[in-house]
Amino acid sequence: MKRNAISTLLGTDLVGETVTVCGWVRTFRNDQFLSINDGSSLSNLQLVIDRESTDEGVRKRLTTGAAVCAVGQLVESQGKGQATELEVAQLEVLGDADPEVYPIQMKRHTMEFLREKAHLRFRTSTFNAVFRLRHGLQYAIHEYFEKNGFYMLHTPIVTGSDAEGAGEMFQVTTLDLGNVPKTEEGEVDHSEDFFAKPTNLTVSGQLEAELGAMALGKVYTFGPTFRAENSNTSRHLAEFWMIEPEVAFNDLVDNMDLAEDCLRFVLNRVLEQYPAELEFLAKREADAEKQLPADQRNEMGLIERLRFVTETPFIRLTYTEAIDLLRNSKPFKKKKFKYPVEWGIDLQSEHERWLVEKHFKQPVILTDYPAQIKAFYMRSNDDGKTVAAMDVLVPGIGELVGGSQREERLEMLQKKCAEFDIPEEHVWWYLDTRRFGTAPHAGFGMGFERLVMFATGMTNIRDVIPFPRTPQNAEF
Repeated sequence: MKRNAISTLLGTDLVGETVTVCGWVRTFRNDQFLSINDGSSLSNLQLVIDRESTDEGVRKRLTTGAAVCAVGQLVESQGKGQATELEVAQLEVLGDADPEVYPIQMKRHTMEFLREKAHLRFRTSTFNAVFRLRHGLQYAIHEYFEKNGFYMLHTPIVTGSDAEGAGEMFQVTTLDLGNVPKTEEGEVDHSEDFFAKPTNLTVSGQLEAELGAMALGKVYTFGPTFRAENSNTSRHLAEFWMIEPEVAFNDLVDNMDLAEDCLRFVLNRVLEQYPAELEFLAKREADAEKQLPADQRNEMGLIERLRFVTETPFIRLTYTEAIDLLRNSKPFKKKKFKYPVEWGIDLQSEHERWLVEKHFKQPVILTDYPAQIKAFYMRSNDDGKTVAAMDVLVPGIGELVGGSQREERLEMLQKKCAEFDIPEEHVWWYLDTRRFGTAPHAGFGMGFERLVMFATGMTNIRDVIPFPRTPQNAEF
């Protein structure tokens, strides 16, 4: 069947032509006006049906959610709200949606309710917009790295290493869990397993990406990552996607430049290409925030926040300088911060947002974090206390990007492995890159869902991924 996408019919270029459209019913009113959407646009197309020539049985089947196909002439609309409409000559119902049980009606549903209907929530205007923007962001990421000479690297999903050293990993096994083989010492006999060693789902593709960068120069990964963290917050998922570039011969300053440039490019792309979706989501956010206390509302609207990042210079300062600013701030002195502020502990989003939104009123990149709160692979600074790490902070979210210059000195990396209780035989291949032609290099990780949250204004990470995986929830 040759059909026309609704997105191509909303203007007047095809007025007078006979076209075919398919979509799902949004509304049917006055037994004559049918509004449908096919996913190609946030906007619906109005179909005008001739009551006399349309069978009553067909009209009764035109309920919200039903799939239809129509053939007719595209004409200029006589009503408000649309430039064109379709005068229907032929109409077929392809799939019924019983109104007694169809859960997605033309009314406001809570996000919690829609998460339980993840197989249908794409049909709502909110998720229609969110997932088109998610696609746009993904495409822009690939476009940016292609334009800048990077090679995409597919890193393993099943791995024997823990890149972050946190131990919160999903185990992969083919062993019979009802009859697990044991060694003479009573331990699990992994030699009987598929890979003959303990393996897990990856938490990051970074370590493997470093290997690629040390030969190809510039690489990036964009793949699924997994954390077995028993957390039910609005910022955590068990399965999510990460963007992780690695560049040979880059230092921390180069790394900051790359992150800033990448972020500007990607956000500019969606600002240019998805104005209708952004305007819809901006209005949705503004309407929702009317119900919140003033101190819980965003100071800037959604589109304003995106332009804030694309147009405002990023400020760069050290973690130590940030701690001093926070401890001298009014919220700290008046005990308004929920979490403590002291050197040596990680900053919370409330601290990061204060720096961005209240103090500097600019996007912020923090550098040189305490070594004890960062991963083993980050390069040690000369002070012996900090590492060459960086976090990029944006309004409404806080940290959006985290990265570092990697430790390229073999002896220092071996020392770090010992400090983090990482056996060298587990990462021998990683250490080898420091034995054979080591060089400075750097990279970062950007949580893709966190980027989508920032670009859409959605406040729960479960609402920016098609099928969220969280503790005790692996439905669909």
